[in-house]
Amino acid sequence: MNVTLLVFALAVQQPQDTVVLKPVVVTATRVPVAADLVASAVTVLRGVDLVAQGVRTVADALETVPGVHIVETGSVGGQTSLFMRGGESDYVKVLLDGVPLNQAGGGIDLANLTTDNVDRIEIVRGPASVLYGSDAMTGVVQIFTRVGAGGTGAPRMGAELRAGTYGSTDGAIELLGGTPRVGYAARVSRFSSDGLYAYNNQYRNSVVNAGVRVQPDARTDASLTYRYGDDVYHFPTDGTGTPVDSNQHAAERGPLFSVSARRVLAAHLDARISASLKEARLLYDNPPDSAGDVTFSSRDWVRRATTSALLNWNSGTGTSLTWGIEYEDERQRGTSLFSASYGTFPDSVRVQRNATGYFTQAVIPAGRAALTLGGRLDDNSQFGTHATYRGGLVYRLAAGLRLRASVGTGFKEPTFYENFAHGFVTGNPSLDPERSRSWEAGIERGGIAVAYFNQRFRDLIEYNPAPPAGQPNYFNVDGAVADGIEIEAAGAFSRVVSGSLRYTYLHTRVVESGAPGDPDGLFVPGKSLIRRPAHTLAPQIVAAWSNRARVTIGGLWVGKRDDLDFRRPVGQRRVAVQPYTRVNVAAEYGLGRVVLTGSAANVFNDQRQELPGFRVMGRVLFLGLRLAVD
Repeated sequence: MNVTLLVFALAVQQPQDTVVLKPVVVTATRVPVAADLVASAVTVLRGVDLVAQGVRTVADALETVPGVHIVETGSVGGQTSLFMRGGESDYVKVLLDGVPLNQAGGGIDLANLTTDNVDRIEIVRGPASVLYGSDAMTGVVQIFTRVGAGGTGAPRMGAELRAGTYGSTDGAIELLGGTPRVGYAARVSRFSSDGLYAYNNQYRNSVVNAGVRVQPDARTDASLTYRYGDDVYHFPTDGTGTPVDSNQHAAERGPLFSVSARRVLAAHLDARISASLKEARLLYDNPPDSAGDVTFSSRDWVRRATTSALLNWNSGTGTSLTWGIEYEDERQRGTSLFSASYGTFPDSVRVQRNATGYFTQAVIPAGRAALTLGGRLDDNSQFGTHATYRGGLVYRLAAGLRLRASVGTGFKEPTFYENFAHGFVTGNPSLDPERSRSWEAGIERGGIAVAYFNQRFRDLIEYNPAPPAGQPNYFNVDGAVADGIEIEAAGAFSRVVSGSLRYTYLHTRVVESGAPGDPDGLFVPGKSLIRRPAHTLAPQIVAAWSNRARVTIGGLWVGKRDDLDFRRPVGQRRVAVQPYTRVNVAAEYGLGRVVLTGSAANVFNDQRQELPGFRVMGRVLFLGLRLAVD
């Protein structure tokens, strides 16, 4: 593998657009900053490339990013989790145009998050709580949608229709346009599939997305984003992955919106204000399949509202100073009912908490070097105050060589359930937030980047299925360590063919044992954390001819990792899962504004499991056409 990387690096000549840093990035510093001043590891994915590759979901877009591992529970629409740099699946903050998509406590299911209307996705690896507060323990993923473009005002319409394996259909209509002062973009899409299993596996995903940007004068601009999702997922599988249920299903629907405005107050000084809201109605229902069957149902309403104000001073020569304040309100109310032969356990939740964060950041270039310093203080109504920091240094040598290093901390508040559950499970209102401390160092030149990172996780929240009488099920443990190496190489082999290669080596280990009632050895000192592969390799080749035809061939190889197999007896569930390989091909051919499209996922029908017990999507074929919007 090391020889392959070396040969590829020697062949690289120029970077490919899909993997190199853009000239200006936003997420790493929260305000636009030249990419070569940023000390964090950043990858940018362009929306136009994702369209050409037939990528429908954000999870599919992220799975080849260094340091990222995506875990899906079988069929399309199944629970989809994001692990970054060895952290838990709720350690990454995901935003859409500044709107946090995570539920309170960081949990997020990426199954329903599509690439509709996406302009670009910025991925920042490493702790970013100093800018984004809770949830940004191991990184931030921010999705930027299109808000139109200047022009004559005449709208440009587009459409897409595809059909494929498993009875799947995918259709969309979009609109894009604007004037020099107003830009707008909107898209409506619907995806449906019969699913992987023979019964009760239908999935439906409908999305409405719209954005408007207004610039009345050279000193002022404002934008508004709206998105509404409506998703229903039927699944027959139990916790072991065995199909046994004929009517189990879950649904989520609700809106999100964000509004932001920027005003230049004086030379080199501007102010930004923003507000965002995400609401979701969550439903889970498992009626009895037969007399005496265990049943469970829940209805929840969750809301996360955020407002912020930033003041940014830029010297005009690269130095910037940013001050900000952010207020967040989180609420959830809901009911649930668990019923079995040994009793019925109703439960309800009606909780709310808020937090105010104060932060500052400085980016200071000095000759070939650039220093980034930042600090933040969060005051949370549940667990009090918490401070985080971040520092980074970049040094640019001759011949385009760039050295960077950074250190920082992150934190994640508990979920409402971990804090306040009562009934079948008892929450712990005294839990501390989970914390991380990280440092990394990297070297970059052209299309090649190599980075080493080391993260320490403390106060991890663990679950004890059989606590002593009167004690909660959740408690803090200290902790775990993750370190590894990330390599990116990209370039053009000719005027037609370009390629990239991404590789991650990850080593995790537990420092302190978990609950006494942990017979499966989920959290044992010296052992690795589950679902974290030691090796991940993702090559890609793109051939493009005169903007009319394009073929993309991509692969993903995921190495061994430990997991729990719930088909096995208690105490024997921890197993080593074998590596798997996925090869994907996408092609498009333009006939004017009409583009013929085709894609094949898992071309070689690799059936090795991602999760023990859960079936794997086989070869998935899609054919369609697209009426290009521009």
